[in-house]
Amino acid sequence: MNTVLFLILYPVIVAFLLLVLPQLAVRKFIVVASTVILTVASLYLVVQYFSTGAVFFEFGSHALDIGIFILEIALAAIIIYISLKHKQFLAALLMLIGAVMTTWFELAYGGQIHATNNLFVDNLSLIMALIIGIIGSLIALFALGYMEDYHHHHHNVKNRVPFFFFIIYVFLGAMNGLVFANNLIWLFFFWEITTFCSFFLIGYSRDEIATRNAFRALKMNLLGGLGFSAAIIYLFVNAHTVELNQLPTLASTVVLLPVALLAFAGITKSAQMPFSSWLLGAMVAPTPVSALLHSSTMVKAGVYLILRLSPVFAFVEGGATVGLFVAMVGAVTFLLTSFMAISQMDAKRVLAYSTIANLGLIVLCAGVGSYELMWAGIMLVIFHAIAKSLLFLSVGTVEHNLGDRIIESMDGLITKMPKVAVGMVIGISGMFLAPFGMLISKWAALEGLVAANPILAVFVAFGSAATMFFWTKWLGKLTMIKEKPADFVAKVPASETFTLTSLAFLTIAVCLIFPLISKYSLEPFITSIYGHAYLLDQSNVAILLIMMGLILVLPLRLLTYGELNYKPQYLAGANVEKEKFYGSLGLTRQVTMKSFYLNNIFGEDKLFKLGVVSSIVLIIIMFGVGM
Repeated sequence: MNTVLFLILYPVIVAFLLLVLPQLAVRKFIVVASTVILTVASLYLVVQYFSTGAVFFEFGSHALDIGIFILEIALAAIIIYISLKHKQFLAALLMLIGAVMTTWFELAYGGQIHATNNLFVDNLSLIMALIIGIIGSLIALFALGYMEDYHHHHHNVKNRVPFFFFIIYVFLGAMNGLVFANNLIWLFFFWEITTFCSFFLIGYSRDEIATRNAFRALKMNLLGGLGFSAAIIYLFVNAHTVELNQLPTLASTVVLLPVALLAFAGITKSAQMPFSSWLLGAMVAPTPVSALLHSSTMVKAGVYLILRLSPVFAFVEGGATVGLFVAMVGAVTFLLTSFMAISQMDAKRVLAYSTIANLGLIVLCAGVGSYELMWAGIMLVIFHAIAKSLLFLSVGTVEHNLGDRIIESMDGLITKMPKVAVGMVIGISGMFLAPFGMLISKWAALEGLVAANPILAVFVAFGSAATMFFWTKWLGKLTMIKEKPADFVAKVPASETFTLTSLAFLTIAVCLIFPLISKYSLEPFITSIYGHAYLLDQSNVAILLIMMGLILVLPLRLLTYGELNYKPQYLAGANVEKEKFYGSLGLTRQVTMKSFYLNNIFGEDKLFKLGVVSSIVLIIIMFGVGM
């Protein structure tokens, strides 16, 4: 238990140190040391509890519960004040309603609440702890160099880097608390802290657009928080429990409505339709925020909670029907946002839509709740966290060197910034190519859906086709061979280089060892819940490993592209000079190659409204079934 408490409290201590010690040299030392310490502590936790199964801890006291309540009310007061200051009255109202609900519950039932097990560790929380401890720490390390460049390029933004790192590390501590909490009241406390942290990080620049998008994220997540709070109150009043592990053991008449409310909270946090706009708006934040909140941690909190509810969907009478509508929200989100990603030219918006889509696929798997789809959902969490963090951070580095993040500007990046480009190729390959993990997980999801619900399998098939289209377009732009401009010099800080290299190797390494992850982590975990688990066919594993060996040739070969002796393209005798040709109207033109974006077919204006209306209807039906 000491390691669990350390992983929750240590990042908070680091956060305060970074706030009160703003010197750059001190900050670099603390962040580098913390990256090593959190990585080692996360790995040590795995060593401690890898083969123990679920372990529960009674740790806690009434005084600690009172302390959590007081802190929660204090944070609510701060948010209400800031909301009123910016005339964001809806945000203030939602926060006030939540504070009133929490206060009433504490005054009416606080003395009666006793959770036998406040904290716990099992294989799923170990996986999440590794993602938070390793990926989250690497993102903080990346931010060291990035934030210096950020303020170099954004002179009008006030430098509040100490506060930025303070929020980053509070966020990491809260995420660890969230995945180790068995007491739903504690889980909700950490859940709300992640909401507040995201609000401050998205609004970091404090300009009009950032402030508006920060409040949009806050309002949508506060709405989910009200559902979470209502679920806790309903559960305790009707079942006298606030423990997560007891949900599958409760009668259907008691558990279905609170589970629907908890699923609703997970849907808002994971930016599923109709709440996807908060994640898209959050792209205005510095790139490390995008990587931290929207690929590796915060949005994963939403799908983590829904994965925890899968046994209820699978085993409780009526749970399958509630789970079906949760899954349908995920299916609609996966399909439509995959199509919308096709029409995007902004690299971060492509990554945002892709993130929403892949989270939708995880929600779909968790909602159906079968053991095959539980396996696929957790695998998707792992592979998505690593590959998408790599891509978000790479885009941030490219943006600082090229001056924008438009995909069309990334022509010939393999010759301009070969190492960064290779990392992006690995990240994109990890998202959709065989034998990388995302494709394997999608295959398992399809296999499970064909058996459980063939109609939902159609959503996955068409959505996956769309993902192949937009990833292939981007991959082609990166690997296009063009002459490197003579005056172009890439500047990548050492902290960014180390982080991107580490994430690229992690992407490949996790794909190489995924059969071991499945056999020694996921299969025992899923067997403990369902009595049996999804097993990988050994012959398929051998084929995939051979394919992995072959595909490693691609990034190794690409690394030599920066050393090639460039020759101009032959343009059927019309060449004027390198990459220019003599046109039919007597004009000299630049040779350009543009991708298809098909905005008239897959544009946001056409598909977003359809997704919002569909998902709202599905959520209303979900609540109706829960009642």
